[in-house]
Amino acid sequence: MEKETPLTYCLYARKSSESDERQAMSVDSQIKEMEAIAERDGIKITEVLKESHSAKDSGQRPTFNQLISELGAGKYNGILTWAPDRLSRNAGDLGSLVDLMDQGKLKEIRTNGQIFKNSPNEKFLLMILCSQAKLENDNKSINVKRGIKSKCEQGWRPGKAPLGYINRAFGGVKDIIPDPERAEFIPEVFSRAAQGWSGRRIKKWLDTTTFTNRSGNRLTLSQIFLILNNTFYYGEFEYPERSGKWFKGAHKALVSKELFEQVKANRSVINKTKWGSKNFAFKGIFKCGSCGSDITAEEKFKPLKDGSLRRHVYYHCTRQVKYDCPEKYVNEKILRKKLLGLVKKSSEKITITTELKRNVENHFKIIEYQLRKNGLSTTNLNPFAEYVEFILENGSYSDQGDVVRGIRSQFIIKSKNLFQKI
Repeated sequence: MEKETPLTYCLYARKSSESDERQAMSVDSQIKEMEAIAERDGIKITEVLKESHSAKDSGQRPTFNQLISELGAGKYNGILTWAPDRLSRNAGDLGSLVDLMDQGKLKEIRTNGQIFKNSPNEKFLLMILCSQAKLENDNKSINVKRGIKSKCEQGWRPGKAPLGYINRAFGGVKDIIPDPERAEFIPEVFSRAAQGWSGRRIKKWLDTTTFTNRSGNRLTLSQIFLILNNTFYYGEFEYPERSGKWFKGAHKALVSKELFEQVKANRSVINKTKWGSKNFAFKGIFKCGSCGSDITAEEKFKPLKDGSLRRHVYYHCTRQVKYDCPEKYVNEKILRKKLLGLVKKSSEKITITTELKRNVENHFKIIEYQLRKNGLSTTNLNPFAEYVEFILENGSYSDQGDVVRGIRSQFIIKSKNLFQKI
């Protein structure tokens, strides 16, 4: 007669921060209660695993995945947990547990009030209890979506209110009201924008007032442009964003729709939110070495004697962090030379993505073939530097940008020089 394998247990405790688990016992409480049961019933616990993670999606819990792996490896053959829904609230993770039972690697699951062994009836009961937990999750998701839709139809935008408003919960009712500290500045921001003030001029004025964001910091240019493009301020909102579903807000409008449309028609302000419409190689890739803002680009055209135009591209700090950043403009041709020089000098220290490495290798195979065909050596060639030089001279703007993105490092521009941030 085959000797039965003794039971050894892993104590598994889980709690997530989601609203549907706020009433669940804390992880430490679960462990304390289950250790008391183990002592009472003479259960041997070989390991304790705990995590704070939702169990709604399959395969997303690192500690649970460790539990499954160690059960499969025979480290223990039993699980001690507070309740079945601590283990699974989805079909995928439940299937992993049942498969281990079918293989004889998981002998028993013991909870606060029940024991599940490898028998058809007890496995069926386990699946029912865990499936019930999944059903509750699915119903909650449907109810939440229904509640959000109903809230929007009533005129209340879900989530945190835009700057200038605050979320209020009073007498069981949740609504959005003007922020007594900030609301008065919003109409003035729109008014000045409608008069043709640039974003930087508005920022400079705001910096002289008491107006700050919720963190107590001065507004950046991007935050100002977000305000000027937010329809919430005249009483309408889209939810979810870019869904095409618009709602009439029940909150108090801070500006008129006519003023909003006037600002929208003012190209001097709104056009600044559309940076990126032109094609540039390195725009948005490098960072300013002085203030940390993004580096943007713009083009200039110089008339020639023959009537044609010569195009020049210049890169400069967006000044989103510091509007008076001292960094100067850098010509794109100079920037290409700086990039190539840096690559040639530091190529051994540069790490690149798998995709970029593959492109370098494919390119160098062609170079090797051509050189060897002409009886020349490739010994002293630097494949990466050769590829970068080729792309900078012959590649499209998109190809040139991809090269820089493929380098696993941040590049900064300071005093018209390019540096690799360590």
